[in-house]
Amino acid sequence: MKKTDFSIGSRRFSSDNILIIAEIGTGHEGNLNKGLELVAAAIEAGADCVKFQHVYAEEIIHPATGFVPLPGGLIPLYERFLQIQVNLDFLARMKESSEAGGAIFLCTPFGIRSATELLALKVAALKIASPELNHLPLVEFCASTNLPAILSSGVSMMRDIERALSYFASGTAALLHCVTAYPAPAEDYNLRLIDSLSRVFGVPCGVSDHSLDPMLVPALAACNGACIVEKHICLSRSGDGLDDPIALEPSEFLKMTRAIRTFGAMGREESTGELEGIYGEKRVEAVLGSGVKSLAESERLNYSRTNRSVHALRPIMSGEKFTKSNMALLRTEKILKPGLHPEFMNLLLDRKAARDIPDGEGIGWDDVGAS
Repeated sequence: MKKTDFSIGSRRFSSDNILIIAEIGTGHEGNLNKGLELVAAAIEAGADCVKFQHVYAEEIIHPATGFVPLPGGLIPLYERFLQIQVNLDFLARMKESSEAGGAIFLCTPFGIRSATELLALKVAALKIASPELNHLPLVEFCASTNLPAILSSGVSMMRDIERALSYFASGTAALLHCVTAYPAPAEDYNLRLIDSLSRVFGVPCGVSDHSLDPMLVPALAACNGACIVEKHICLSRSGDGLDDPIALEPSEFLKMTRAIRTFGAMGREESTGELEGIYGEKRVEAVLGSGVKSLAESERLNYSRTNRSVHALRPIMSGEKFTKSNMALLRTEKILKPGLHPEFMNLLLDRKAARDIPDGEGIGWDDVGAS
């Protein structure tokens, strides 16, 4: 198998046979019938794979996170995550429906508990979301399963990607270039990175697209070496799902899948020229970018906030020892203070707090005293 190929079960994908992922996420809102309707819509719109998120609020953020600006407005995110938690029976029905329609079922865990439960469903592959790329215990656990894994790389730098990929055996991981902004400007996508990342890390690479246009980024990615394209799908952009305002409705998703197949089958020069005729040479060149990895302008302020760091699970008093029961690796988001990188969490064990640390706050070196 070539380094640019990626297999899930008996199905092999490459830049000549692109894996198209319909990201439902939590757009079902815990409603079984809506979930089944979304699966059917995704398959009818040409998706090869239907993806969900296995959410436990406590695995992702702290209750003190407060309101977070999302495409639909300011959301009390912890409470919203609690509302859209589903049990394994729900996900089993989604898996059964996806596979009955000929699509791959994929799901994102956000911690060891949700990842372990997905293994019980006998999933064929795992997905690691961009904010969890530095959740090293989760990454290590997913790698230990030897299942194929797709890692998104939004709000990350080269060292973050290298660290995460180092856990995976050769041939088991694929990478998705991504911009962690909702919506993400198409001009931030720097799609020449698809080739760059694939060459540097020796893994197949694609794109997870959060821009609004159904065709520009996916079609350009298809003719620039992508082996995977992921995009959100919804029944209606005016729906109440967390990502509905930036998702594609089924007719738009179908337009996207047709564009991916059409432009992906052309030569790079011909397809790029066709897209320049539609969008203009200047805009296409802006979307293609330099091919040099850096934080996109639209996601720059999210670094260290959207991804994981060490946070207090409850108030920690000065002189109290740090333990696995009073701290965790969580997303910070907008209100709380970011903490130390996850790689340092074990170094804190049995050391004492140098001062009082409020419930939910990030734990920094200034908070750490002697052992």
